Amino acid sequence: MEALIKYVQDEFVTRNEFPEFGAGDTITVYYEIKEGNKTRTQYFRGVVIQRRGTGSSETFTIRKMSGTIGVERIFPLNMPALQKIEVMKRGKVRRARIYYFRGLTGKKARIKERRR
Repeated sequence: MEALIKYVQDEFVTRNEFPEFGAGDTITVYYEIKEGNKTRTQYFRGVVIQRRGTGSSETFTIRKMSGTIGVERIFPLNMPALQKIEVMKRGKVRRARIYYFRGLTGKKARIKERRR
């Protein structure tokens, strides 16, 4: 059964081409929003907390600060509304899922930049 699901995902689901990114990277996600019969592009810029899943069900979580409140958003990597992803900074972290980042504020919430 698992092989059948993998076959269907590989053959019939179109994959979007996005740059490589991981936990700790600061990225900007541009996605399309439909309001009635109009569409507009909105962006969400923040730090990647995690990437989860494989294949067509892969998702990633981004966290940004809006004033003093932290806002997190989960995006499916295969969402048709995703237009593009830009990697702003590469972060140097030691974990694949940086949930501890939620509790940090101020200077402690900075992530060192990784050299290219």
